[in-house]
Amino acid sequence: MEINNLTPAELRVWEAFPRGEAVDFFEDCGEFPEDRELCLPERTLRASFLRCLLLRSDREEGHTAEVWVAGARITGHLYLGYSTIDVPVHLEGCAFDEAPNFYGAQIRQLELPRSTMPALHAATVRIDGVLRISGCRIPGAVRLGGARIAGAFFLDGAELGRATELDEPALQLNHCVVEGDTVGPGLIAHAQVRMVGTTVSGSVDLDDARLHDRDGSALDAENLTVGSDLRAMRLHTRGRLNLRGARIPGQLNLAYADLAHPEGIALRASNATIGEMWLRSAHPVRGAVNLRGARLDLLHVAPEILPGVIRLDGLTFGTLTPHEPAEKRLSLLERDQDGYVPFAYEQLTAAYRRVGDGDAARTVQLAKQRRHRATLPTYARLWGHIQDATVGYGFRPMRAAAWLVSLLAVGSITFALHHPSPLKPDEAPAFNAVFYTLDLLLPIIDFGQESAFSPTGWHQTLSYILIITGWILATTVAAGITRTVSRQ
Repeated sequence: MEINNLTPAELRVWEAFPRGEAVDFFEDCGEFPEDRELCLPERTLRASFLRCLLLRSDREEGHTAEVWVAGARITGHLYLGYSTIDVPVHLEGCAFDEAPNFYGAQIRQLELPRSTMPALHAATVRIDGVLRISGCRIPGAVRLGGARIAGAFFLDGAELGRATELDEPALQLNHCVVEGDTVGPGLIAHAQVRMVGTTVSGSVDLDDARLHDRDGSALDAENLTVGSDLRAMRLHTRGRLNLRGARIPGQLNLAYADLAHPEGIALRASNATIGEMWLRSAHPVRGAVNLRGARLDLLHVAPEILPGVIRLDGLTFGTLTPHEPAEKRLSLLERDQDGYVPFAYEQLTAAYRRVGDGDAARTVQLAKQRRHRATLPTYARLWGHIQDATVGYGFRPMRAAAWLVSLLAVGSITFALHHPSPLKPDEAPAFNAVFYTLDLLLPIIDFGQESAFSPTGWHQTLSYILIITGWILATTVAAGITRTVSRQ
């Protein structure tokens, strides 16, 4: 392109470039002029001109060259694929008629804040500084698959993927490497945001973001690796939030979030490793929740936040907050899609023991035995009912004492009113109804009463009943003691 063919607007940018000076077309026409078309000729830059400018090699001594333009309209196709651009590029509030293409380019720094463009093609781009698309309006797709960004990635306040015909993710970040933070509070995506296999050395900020993809994953971040935190307070999703296999050593903060995918899984973090997962004051999740195989140091979730189907097999966690009665937590385990999951009961039991709530831990273990009973054959279920009714599988030992006292009272009163006949009247000790009943109830204790007297008629039937119930109580108490000792 010949320098003599430049328009006045292009000439201003050409002359400002070597000195790194800003050219702000908003100063001439205002950001929102009443008759914007009148200003377009004075603020229009051709894409071919920008290409020549960005690849320009001459510099002015004592200055740092930079493309810094605000409020321009850029016509034509800006193609810089595989180019090496060694100057910072700042195009703020610019309107691109066609989607710019930076595929495979090497760029020092790329900033496009508050700009509008049909799409952005920058897969495998290498950026030595930051990439900024804050506040951009991009109805098509932003393709950044395989990109490597040495600084931070800013997409706060951007709106992506509004085009009704868009049949691909609004933001593609597959297998990217961001060595700084990814900053996207207030991001709006009308189609999927994909971050599969992406590595962010710093943190990810999606506070107040609104992500929609009703047919699939609103955020597909399988195997995402984050250096510290993933903040998503007040996140609004319509579609799956997929964090399967993610590695987040700090916080996954979903406080006040609104997650919904009624047709399927709303939150999936199976096999993820997360330091702290917060769902404090979040809206009730509409859709299933899958946390199978996840490993969490802390899980903050009230039972009412997870009202639907869940999957918890293999989930491990250190601390469970807020502290709730065991009965409220048990309702979650009863809704596990995998049915009876012993490991989930053990994890909940351990969580209560760590905070010193032994009663809640025993309640969970009793519930576990009852769920297990439903999976057993008929004869085993019958024996389970007996253990439950008598001593609560060993977790309610006071029931055994109540049964013993009741049976002792019945036997003592009955035999006191109707003494059994002595087997050897000359050798028999004085009859004592209480100790005679204890002899019948306690199989390992002998007070000499049972062997000395023999009841008849229905009193003999009662003695048999006392002997059988005594053996049952003794066996179930022993089983409960054994189970308690094994847990220690």
